[in-house]
Amino acid sequence: MTRKKVKKKNSTLSKIISIVLIVAAIVIFSGVLRNLYKMFSLQQQAKVVEAELEALKDENASLISTKEKLEDPDYIQTYARGEYMFSKGDEKVFYLPSDD
Repeated sequence: MTRKKVKKKNSTLSKIISIVLIVAAIVIFSGVLRNLYKMFSLQQQAKVVEAELEALKDENASLISTKEKLEDPDYIQTYARGEYMFSKGDEKVFYLPSDD
């Protein structure tokens, strides 16, 4: 073989190897980008879930407080008298006109 043929063969082989390496780099880079996107999405979902968790903890604390109050007979009596105009013994309930 002559030098020109060897150089041409090496040049062609070099081009093929370069193309294969470029394609492999693109595939690897796209995989990295996909994983970065998934990580970002999961971080955003984690923030939303943490906010929901805090809201549910607050609601749970409120419900526990209400439950404890409802176990107290004095609170139930005061609540019923205030909200539903229940009277005690010989008391009379008067409805006053509102400003609305």
